[in-house]
This record gives sequence, structure tokens and C-alpha cells, in this order.
Amino acid sequence: MPSLARWASDPAASRGRRHTETPAPTRNEHQRDRDRIVHSTAFRRLVYKTQVFVNHEGDLFRTRLTHSLEVAQLARSMARTLGWNEDLVEAIALAHDLGHTPFGHAGQDALHERMREHGGFEHNLQSLRVVDALEARYADFDGLNLTFETREGILKHCSRRHAELLCRDEPEGPAARFLRGEQPSLEAQLVNLADALAYNAHDIDDGVRSGLLATEQLEGALPLYRRLHEEALAEHPQLAGRRLLFDVLRRLIGALVDDLVHTTAKALEEAAPRDSDAVRRLPPLVRFSPALRAELDALQRFLLQALYRHPQVLRTTEHARRVVAELFDAYRDDPRLMPDDFGQRPDLERAVADYIAGMTDRFAQREHQRLTGTDLFAG
Repeated sequence: MPSLARWASDPAASRGRRHTETPAPTRNEHQRDRDRIVHSTAFRRLVYKTQVFVNHEGDLFRTRLTHSLEVAQLARSMARTLGWNEDLVEAIALAHDLGHTPFGHAGQDALHERMREHGGFEHNLQSLRVVDALEARYADFDGLNLTFETREGILKHCSRRHAELLCRDEPEGPAARFLRGEQPSLEAQLVNLADALAYNAHDIDDGVRSGLLATEQLEGALPLYRRLHEEALAEHPQLAGRRLLFDVLRRLIGALVDDLVHTTAKALEEAAPRDSDAVRRLPPLVRFSPALRAELDALQRFLLQALYRHPQVLRTTEHARRVVAELFDAYRDDPRLMPDDFGQRPDLERAVADYIAGMTDRFAQREHQRLTGTDLFAG
């Protein structure tokens, strides 16, 4: 591993795993985390879990798997430039969406509604639950037994109520920082912003590919996009169509990455934390410049109104919510419909939520059709 900056997370100084294991002879602790995540069942399922467009709508739209790979690539590239722990960054990025339900946020909303009286449902908490408890690959423990640093990065959001519940079982675990008002590692902060960077840029691509967005809308509503579009045409006047769009998106990603790296490096130079622990007691140090942050916020508002709330997306979203809600009701009313390792658990509602959250889009569609005789996505 290249020499690390003094404020980076050193794998040799990891806070360790919940269950003690003999160190691997050829890999550091965070490389080992990354490898366990890649080989997990939950990671493989991400290939058929969607971002915005449901799986049946086309093979070329992003899935949770392709998104996670894109986040890992962006975050690892920036970590290398900044002298941070690339393996930890990659592990967090590859695991950050493991708890997502089928059908994206529509599935999460439906599960949360059904679980409202039973602790609720939140995909960040579920991602941690997947790696801590639900993966069943090892003889000596449940879950993947990842290091504290990777688990901390996975849990990027957490209410105080949930943090208190998690800390009852693990007082110094990854939820403790939410009670202390502290920050996670720089690597975790970086993945958090790389996530937003990736999905904003790539949802534009998927939105245009679907026909729900037009590049003229982007040029008219977003000065940042218009500026990069003009730069692309100034250099390559012959560009048009998707090749022009790709060039603009490449410039957009490059501008966001360069700004994030430059602004973060300057913030670190000014704050001068002594080490990685000192980072936790400071305000967030991984950031965009105020000007580019404002332009990114404008892009997010545009996508919310023009894409995520597009009538066609909302119709599909409503079908997805219904599939998840009706599956939940069916399994809760007759647990025998689930595999025994879920159906025989005493915490029935949480077992149902775990089972549904692990489904891919197409499995959830098939199960719903089998149980109800209705294909909500037909036609």
C-alpha cells in the first residue's frame, strides 16, 4: 500500500472485529473486508436491484451493483490522490447499498410503512444488519465480521433513537458517533460524497436514455450543465447525440472530482488534524466548494422534479410500493410462505422485512404474481 497521510485510516491500527480472527497472511484488514463483501450473497443480488428504473424496463439502466462499482471507482481514485486508505474506501463503497430493498426507495418506503410499529425500516441500518447478522457464510459467527471502520462507513445515517438501541448491544460500536456528535473517518466521508456525485451524474444518463429527460431541459435549467455542454462543443463541434452527452457527463464528473479533492485538501491543510482520531472531533472535512455545492444542489433539485417525480416514474413507483406492501401482508399472515429460516423466527415482522429487503426486483415481481395472480408491471 502506498504511504498514507497521517490523518488516513491505517489498517494496521484498526479497531478490530467483533469476533477475533487470525490475521490474513497476504491481505490487510480492510482488503479482507472488501473481499468478503464481493463474495457475499447480498452483493451478488445488487445486479437485479434498481436505482430509478425497475429491472424490467431495460438492461442498460443502472442497477445497485453498477452504481456501487462506479462509487468505488470514483472514491478509490480520489483516495489515492489524497493519500488515504484505498482499500477501506473500496470496502465501504461496495457495501453501502447492501440493505436496499427491491425497487429502490419505493420499496424502502413501503417496508417502512408496514414496519412503522415494529421499529421501522431504513436501508442504511439494513446494510449494517446484512453484514453483521444476515449473511450466513461462516461457521463461527453470523454476518461477515467486518472491521469497525468498514461498518462505521456503511452506517452513514442513524437517528438518535436507533443509535441508542444499537449502542445497548455495542456501546463503542459504529453508532456511538451519532450520540457523541462526531464524524466518521475521512474515507467514510469521501464515499458519502462520491455516492451523491455518482448517482447525480449517472441518473442524467439514465433519464435521457429513457426518454424522460431531454438535453435541452438540462441546458435550460442548469448553468453548470450548459457551461460544460458549450465547452464540449467548442472543442468538438461535430459532436452530437449520445456521444455529446457522454462527453458532457465526463466533464461533469471530472469537475466534481477535481473540486472535491482540491477543497478537501485545503480544508485538511487548514484544520491540520494530528491523526485519524482527531478527524472525528472536527466538522466534516470532505466537501465541495460553496459554489460547486450550490450547483450540485441545483442539479439534485432538477432531477427530483424532472425525473424522480416524472409521471411515468411515479406510476412505476406506485406499482412497486404495492408489490412490497402486499408481499409483506402475505408473509406476515402466513409465515409458511417464507423459507424456514425466516418463517420460523420469533420476531415475525422483522423476519418478513429482512426477507423482502433481500429480494431482487424480478424475484419480488415473480413472488407477488405467484401469491396474488396479478402482474402489476405487465404492459
